[in-house]
Amino acid sequence: MVADSWTAARDRIVSFFSRGGSEGGVIAGELETSRGELALALEAGDEQTALDVEAEWRTRLRRTLAGSPAAAAELREVIEEFASGSSDRQTVAVHNTISGGVQHGTVVQAGTVGSLNFGTPPTQG
Repeated sequence: MVADSWTAARDRIVSFFSRGGSEGGVIAGELETSRGELALALEAGDEQTALDVEAEWRTRLRRTLAGSPAAAAELREVIEEFASGSSDRQTVAVHNTISGGVQHGTVVQAGTVGSLNFGTPPTQG
């Protein structure tokens, strides 16, 4: 609930728990409340509150699965989609072009480069 992928996951989770019904807005509000409680608990090191939030949603999940056998397949899809972590990373299309003749130095082609050092590292001091 506190990961960067929350916005995308929330919509899928609301759909899962509402089972196509009209209570999606209520569920979305409850998820946001739980998310806020969880974020505060993690920030404060309050493990018990974090466990309580987890237990609440685990119970709801168990009831949803018991009430709708078809829900298991949908839950599997949601888990596979977000378990890969692909939602936590931004996908960027990168197109690099090298032109102008022969390159005699190092060439780096990347979407994002945090830090690079070539040759002798700078002296510290």
